[in-house]
Amino acid sequence: MLLSAGVWTVSAQPERALHPRIARAIEALRDARAYMEAAPHDFGGHKAAAIRATDQAIRQLDFALAYRAREDRR
Repeated sequence: MLLSAGVWTVSAQPERALHPRIARAIEALRDARAYMEAAPHDFGGHKAAAIRATDQAIRQLDFALAYRAREDRR
């Protein structure tokens, strides 16, 4: 799954310029994930689930950009 997600991400790179809000959201989610991962506390037991949900949100946004990239090439 990670390999295929990487392929989707690479194919979506030009779409980031066309959809800057989505690109900024991905970067904000990556920053939040890094913060949560490094945090010495577990956010009241929600840390692991929040990291998983953040990873899923990033994947879905990457997939959305890749979809647009495919559709725009048609």
